Amino acid sequence: MIIFINSNGNYCLSIYWRNVSNFITIISYFLLMLNNYKKLILFFLCYLQYSVTFAQEIPKREFRGVWVAGVMNLDFPTSNRQTVEAQQLEFQRLADQHAAANLNALIVQIRPSADAFYYSPHEFWSEWLTGKQGQLPKPYYDPLAFMVDETHKRGMEFHAWFNPYRAVADTSKLQNLHPQHLVFKKPEWFIDYGKTKLFDPAIPEVREYIAEIIADVVRRYDIDGVHLDDYFYPYPLANQEFNDQKSFEKYGKGFANKADWRRNNINLLIEKIYKVIQENKAYVKFGVSPFPVWRNQSQDPKGSATTGGLTSYDHLFADTKLWLEKGWIDYIAPQNYFSIQSEKVPYKTLTTWWTANAAGKHLYIGHAVYKLNGKEDSRWTSKGEICDQIRFNRQQKNLQGSAFFSSKYLTTNTEKFQDSLRQVLYPYPALVPTMDWKASSPPQPPKNLQAFQAKQGVLLHWQSPDNQLIAKKINIQSLNTTTSKKNSLVLPPAYYVIYRFEANEVLTIDNPQKIVAIHRAKDNFFIDKNLPNGTYTYLITAADRLHNESLASEKVTIQYQDGGSWADFLITFAEVAKKIAE
Repeated sequence: MIIFINSNGNYCLSIYWRNVSNFITIISYFLLMLNNYKKLILFFLCYLQYSVTFAQEIPKREFRGVWVAGVMNLDFPTSNRQTVEAQQLEFQRLADQHAAANLNALIVQIRPSADAFYYSPHEFWSEWLTGKQGQLPKPYYDPLAFMVDETHKRGMEFHAWFNPYRAVADTSKLQNLHPQHLVFKKPEWFIDYGKTKLFDPAIPEVREYIAEIIADVVRRYDIDGVHLDDYFYPYPLANQEFNDQKSFEKYGKGFANKADWRRNNINLLIEKIYKVIQENKAYVKFGVSPFPVWRNQSQDPKGSATTGGLTSYDHLFADTKLWLEKGWIDYIAPQNYFSIQSEKVPYKTLTTWWTANAAGKHLYIGHAVYKLNGKEDSRWTSKGEICDQIRFNRQQKNLQGSAFFSSKYLTTNTEKFQDSLRQVLYPYPALVPTMDWKASSPPQPPKNLQAFQAKQGVLLHWQSPDNQLIAKKINIQSLNTTTSKKNSLVLPPAYYVIYRFEANEVLTIDNPQKIVAIHRAKDNFFIDKNLPNGTYTYLITAADRLHNESLASEKVTIQYQDGGSWADFLITFAEVAKKIAE
């Protein structure tokens, strides 16, 4: 199969074939379709580019995430004056679009600025959610519980995104803060820098406070991951110093310089967050999406062969490489928002460096969808830039997927990129890669799979495998090691993967093209709709919330014909109910 996506004269290309005769047939067809010289030249250029590998397999396991920013109403909600009903509908539509593009993780900002998109005993409701800081949604609902539930219904992970240190985004609007805001109650915790007011990372009580904010969410909500972005010590402003001298004098004993001391302050927070997650729900993942350049080789022989003017280590005091080596984070998603053509920070050079320095943890690359229009970065000369980046990623070892910034640039189909995801890059569902340092024992397979004729398609029913108890706490090895205790968690099934095969096809669960659905509903019913008449065979597997997948169930085969009337469906449903009762 050959697929083109037209993006104002630019194309994403994927080539797949099973044998030479099929390939020749497809080539002939497209040669007839390409009726002008320009398209013919483009076709052969693309063909030559990919002819070495012939085809790039679409992986069955791949992290496919998207950032959903809440600050300034960037992605969700798009207005802080919506009704609750409109707000909920907007999130459902957002989730629907990303699920339809076969993404499998939403990274949703729930604490943009010492505030909350959920009920918090510690901080006030966000102004970007309800229009006024401290004001509850009316009628009341808990947006975080709602968003987690809606995300899971669509078979996706929910990663709760926190900005740890930003307290006030714009100090010219202090009057908009709640009178009991923490900046008024504990002013000694904060430092003004530019137009922002930031928590001082040096203060031990600040670290305790931030860790408790996160632990509270981990305890009370069914999230899959905790996520921090790139804001640690602030991005440098011209001719302005971050005034933490008093804190250095108070807490900096034993450090020869302020830079090492600052890095240690951030290290202490990262380590603490990891530990509180482990203590509460060890299966919850912890990830960070930092500024992508750790250090340049000119600064450190261990750094990347880049010449960027800013680094996370030297300017934001975030030693991201160390966090991976210590095992304090489960994944890293560097915001590699540079193009392949970039002179100072070439995309491929930096990505390759990360694959060599992931220290056995997951590496997801952050992609700048917002740059595809060429307005943000003139060096992005190709509308197919991110298509090329993802193809490059799939050729690398130790690289497990991608995340896209941000949601609205996908849902508005910037430069047809959402079309490219749906039709070329992500045409089939993918399971999230496993993390065997957290859990590696899969559930038992589902039992008693049955298939029935139904009005809308084939009705499947199965029984869950035998219950398996979840270990809420695990013994944690020393945090100085690179891995936690393996096989510590045994998790029950979280969802089911449904595979469908046509007559005479090989029955294998290794082929993502055969995945019909990732079914996370509470019931064990599924209707495979809109099928042509024919013979179909089904397999189902069980997967836990860390995506360890069971062996396949026993197969079931059905000769399907049009389902008929609603009366036929009711008869079928009664038959299913009878079999279940037996």
